[in-house]
Amino acid sequence: MRAVLETRRKAAAVRVDELEAELKRVRADLVDAEEVLKLRTIGLEQYLEALAEEDQQAGTVVGLSPRKPVGPRRAVPHRQNAAGVEDLSVDYQAVMAAAAEAGNDGLGARRAAVVLGWDSASASRVEGARARLKRLVERGWLVEAKPGRFTLASELQADEIVRLGGGSSGRSSTSG
Repeated sequence: MRAVLETRRKAAAVRVDELEAELKRVRADLVDAEEVLKLRTIGLEQYLEALAEEDQQAGTVVGLSPRKPVGPRRAVPHRQNAAGVEDLSVDYQAVMAAAAEAGNDGLGARRAAVVLGWDSASASRVEGARARLKRLVERGWLVEAKPGRFTLASELQADEIVRLGGGSSGRSSTSG
């Protein structure tokens, strides 16, 4: 009986040693993971600050408000059924202005989310912006030149769209 108990004690001691070694390894991994998290958090904050600065600069050039445009929700009319960009809601006008400003480089969903005043770090907000861009493509307002890059349809005048980008409540005195 004593031999059995001694064998069990030795097995338990070995198990404790194994778990202590594993705990030491896990703690080292935790320190490494916390460092990576800290660096990525700093990087994300710097990226968001740069986007906010870029958005402020773009807002002063184009006349866009840095906050989310407020306007009535309505369906996006098909391009051939609309008199012009002013038929779009304020949000869509802002997206169209950003697409006009982006030119041949095209507008991405993350930038569109920023234009809409949404958190561009939120995947759901970026996907919502992408859905709006796709809706504008379906209705003939934009073209998806490359996957994920949206440009104006060829018949649209970029200067007029940029001028209307601030909304239909007032026309800007600057010309593009």
